[in-house]
Amino acid sequence: MIDPLLQTPAETPTAAELRMLLLDCLRLWDVEGRIAAVADGIEVTTDAGSFLLQAAPPDMRPVRWLLHTPDRRAAHRPPRAAPSIGAALLALRHAVGGEVGNRLQVAGR
Repeated sequence: MIDPLLQTPAETPTAAELRMLLLDCLRLWDVEGRIAAVADGIEVTTDAGSFLLQAAPPDMRPVRWLLHTPDRRAAHRPPRAAPSIGAALLALRHAVGGEVGNRLQVAGR
C-alpha cells in the first residue's frame, strides 16, 4: 500500500518499535503495565487486564490494527478494528483507563 503523503510503501512498525511506543504511551497515560512481544502481536498487561494488539491481515484493509480486549473476549466478540495506529492507541487508552492529558488549543489573535 502506498502512503499518499509520502508516496512510499506504508510499513508496519516492527515489534520493537511498537513495544517502545506502547511503553511511552503507558507512561504518558500514567498507567502501570507490562509490554511483551508475543507470537501473534504485542501484549499489554495492566490492572485492567490483558490486551493484544495485532497488525490486521492485508485483506482487511482499510483496517490496519486489531485490538483484543478482556471485555470483547468475555463476550465472545471479535477484536476491535482500527484504521490507524492512532485509533488503536485511543481505544487502548480508553480500555486501560489512561489519563487524557492536556489538549493543545490554538486560538486566533
